[in-house]
Amino acid sequence: MASTHHMLLYHFVFSTKNRKPYLQPQTRDRVFEYLGGTVRGLDGVPIRIGGWVDHVHLLVKLKTQHCIADFMREVKSNSSKHFNESSGMIAKFGWQDGYGVFTVSGNAKAKVIAYIENQVDHHADESYSEEYVRMLNAAGVEYDERYLWD
Repeated sequence: MASTHHMLLYHFVFSTKNRKPYLQPQTRDRVFEYLGGTVRGLDGVPIRIGGWVDHVHLLVKLKTQHCIADFMREVKSNSSKHFNESSGMIAKFGWQDGYGVFTVSGNAKAKVIAYIENQVDHHADESYSEEYVRMLNAAGVEYDERYLWD
């Protein structure tokens, strides 16, 4: 019997609402862990999750039946609800409305993992806004700057 074989790796990038620095060192790991659990709960495989004070990177393996838009809606809504209920923050936590998603070939997986793991050092030299625009340009993604940020 024939079967479907796949390696669907996606690199998701999205920021906190208005790029607020909510992901401070004392809370960042808990946020990343919760995002990983949310990915697993949606039947995905979190390969690497990282980021900086104002954004996250997720390298995730998904199945052929996943719908990217539905997956991201669930990841972002479940995690923001959890953070608002459990963080005790005065300001309401939220994610930006949009996101970036890039396909990753199996032989580029290690490079993307290293990139995500190096976010703290990387952002000593480049802001999230600069990084995101660079990633869009490198991938050949067309965008209108008027609608790039929420």
